[in-house]
Amino acid sequence: MVAVTNAPVHVPVAPAVKPAKPRVLPPTKSKPAPVEPEPLWHVILLNDEEHTYEYVIEMLNAIFSLDVDKAYKMAKEVDENGRVIVATCHKELAELRQEQIHEYGPDPRIPGSKGSMRAEIEPAA
Repeated sequence: MVAVTNAPVHVPVAPAVKPAKPRVLPPTKSKPAPVEPEPLWHVILLNDEEHTYEYVIEMLNAIFSLDVDKAYKMAKEVDENGRVIVATCHKELAELRQEQIHEYGPDPRIPGSKGSMRAEIEPAA
């Protein structure tokens, strides 16, 4: 037998606020295409007979921050081979370095020095 009590009966009540819809994440973006690195260019110092080793070493140190030993090796190579690659970098920087070489000025140790050394740039590939 079931006893009847005056206890309240629990009846489920609908919530006042409906539950939020499940969050839908936006579709994932595909990976962007890899950025191609800029092509590299060589800055090439050309030999002449109007500049001393000391001038070349000082210029390479001033423009490229090369130490004396590295700059001497490059000065020797340009003297023996007529040209030496002094830097490999992106084109804009190569053009700047070429301009800096052209604007460095004459060698004060040689009275007949008419101006700066010459340099050219070419693709490294």
